[in-house]
Amino acid sequence: MTDAIVKPKIGNYHRHLLVCTGPRCSEDGASQALFDSLGGKLKEAGLNEGELRVKRSRVSCFAACKGGPIVCVQPDGTWYYNVTSDNMDRIVNDHLRDGKRVEDLVFHQAGES
Repeated sequence: MTDAIVKPKIGNYHRHLLVCTGPRCSEDGASQALFDSLGGKLKEAGLNEGELRVKRSRVSCFAACKGGPIVCVQPDGTWYYNVTSDNMDRIVNDHLRDGKRVEDLVFHQAGES
């Protein structure tokens, strides 16, 4: 007798923030520390629940191994570099909460050449 595979569930979210925590992206665990700080930052901005809820995930490599930490906002397709703690505050408040890209940190935007 085989066990039935259980279909996973994920709560509703508005945006998905992907953080590269690979070893070539940043030095001394800065990307992991950034990821670890996101829970508090999202909660402080009111983005941990409700219609603007942001889901966060670690990825092991984006294959863009310069200028990290690197984060990608989906479904917007906006890629940010040099995401220090202060720059993440700007991304959380301006982009994730208010819907405006932080232009000086964008290095790629899906759909734009």
